[in-house]
Amino acid sequence: MPELPEVETVMRGLAAVLEGHRITEVEQRRAGLRFPFPEDLVRRVEGRRVLSFRRRAKYMLVRLEGGESLLVHLGMSGRMVARQAGAPVVARLGPQGLASDARGHNAPPEAHEHLVFATDHGWRVGFVDPRRFGSVDLVATAAEDDHRLLRSLGPEPLDDGFTDAVLSAALEGKLTPIKAALLDQSVVAGLGNIYVCEALYRAGISPRRLAHSVAGGRAARLVPAIKAVLAESIGAGGSSLRDYVRADGELGRFQERFAVYGREGEACPHCGPACPGIGRIVQSGRSTFFCARRQR
Repeated sequence: MPELPEVETVMRGLAAVLEGHRITEVEQRRAGLRFPFPEDLVRRVEGRRVLSFRRRAKYMLVRLEGGESLLVHLGMSGRMVARQAGAPVVARLGPQGLASDARGHNAPPEAHEHLVFATDHGWRVGFVDPRRFGSVDLVATAAEDDHRLLRSLGPEPLDDGFTDAVLSAALEGKLTPIKAALLDQSVVAGLGNIYVCEALYRAGISPRRLAHSVAGGRAARLVPAIKAVLAESIGAGGSSLRDYVRADGELGRFQERFAVYGREGEACPHCGPACPGIGRIVQSGRSTFFCARRQR
């Protein structure tokens, strides 16, 4: 599943294609994905201009003229495929990124392309999702945060309001490991496995440390580490695991800067040759990478 920087990169690519343009046609090819598509989806979206985009955690909100927003989640295998009339290019935006090939606007539908939006400037944007764990819904723009999938989310980690005091309060009394607590979307929104591993490493905090003990001074180190690792990854276009590429067709590069993720057995950049090696444990069914010498 894509994490916050990858979703942000996909959203920016979509905004470059769709923002300010009118959706002239919607083609719905099945009743839904993880959840049923909203009632009268085609009627409610056709003819609407795309006003702006917003990301909330790992969700994208496409704000439409008329007061409704499309709420899009890519799930595990979802991606967006954009075709432009008269141009021999397809742009793929999703967990595996945005890439190009020699197909055009009139190319046959891709396999598992379940929903297609055509625009007034000749673009067609399709939602492709082989495993159908993604979702699309409509919500009143003025009430986006009241949607059932968003209302319980914690603060956005890149917002100014996400501070060490806020994180400390959220961790108070929690007896789960800090790694698990940070993956809890009600504690902080949008964090996933890769960036939690990297942020804990930067902050020098063991992923096994109980969450409540991170409040205070450790939280004061952790919050800026979270912000920095996310901002750097977005700036690098996300992490290219498998064949992820950015909206400009280039590879995301942040995986080249991983300090611990996927580096089991290697020496960490901080400890150098003195390091016994980056370790790997499994927490809540997910691999955790860390340096036991640096992270306490």
